[in-house]
Amino acid sequence: MARKLRSWRSDRLDGHDACLLLEIRLPMKRDLSVPRHLAIVMDGNGRWAKKRYLPRFFGHKAGVDTLVKVINGCADRGIEFLTVFAFSSENWKRPDDEVSGLMGLVLVAVTKYLAKLARDGVRIVIVGDRNAVSDRLRTAWTEAEDVTRHNTRITLSVAFNYGGRWDVVQACRQAVAAGMAAEQITEQSLSSYMAMRHAPDPDLFIRTGGEVRISNFLLWQVAYSELVFTDCLWPDFDVAALDAALAVYAGRERRFGAVTSGAVDPAPG
Repeated sequence: MARKLRSWRSDRLDGHDACLLLEIRLPMKRDLSVPRHLAIVMDGNGRWAKKRYLPRFFGHKAGVDTLVKVINGCADRGIEFLTVFAFSSENWKRPDDEVSGLMGLVLVAVTKYLAKLARDGVRIVIVGDRNAVSDRLRTAWTEAEDVTRHNTRITLSVAFNYGGRWDVVQACRQAVAAGMAAEQITEQSLSSYMAMRHAPDPDLFIRTGGEVRISNFLLWQVAYSELVFTDCLWPDFDVAALDAALAVYAGRERRFGAVTSGAVDPAPG
């Protein structure tokens, strides 16, 4: 029998305390299971900065530092693939100065952290529509991918100018351009044209920042992912919060539409 601890929110809790407020369903006894692929929507940078009376840019900067720590935390725990939502195709609607700051921050992050990530065995893959970004940014991404191409400790996929709907559309266009007939298009064949074809589908999806939605991230790939939402703002997300989310995942029973042998429906109420 499982015991349920349902998430709750309080305006009186801030920072690290909120990071541990997760919607969880833990069994009485079960070994910890580590997801092979973890996807994260890194939400809450702007609100983190606002709480400190800082411009939003400083929240994004703190978020980059958090990401580097989480990458190594994931690798240390045996997670093979980490995919993060860095900039959505809808984020172009934000103020010009914030968008410009984010573009510049990517360049700074590559300069500051690329050598370290390469030494740490991290393989970097950029996914998303590259047509709308500057030549400098595309060059930086190519360098990051080339330098880390042969690393195997963990694969970091950075979704930038990415949208789940865009991914499905571009995959369909590639399939048509390749001469694939309608009757030849299957889930498996279309998956081979997706931007995330280098990785298995995510086992666990985490969103920080308190919002409870997917926000057009990996729509095709998260069909059977376990979902965890936390009030923790992304810059406050640490290895303790990561471990709490992994504990949630370990407590979930993944059936992929099937029924577990001997399963009994819970009584009403």
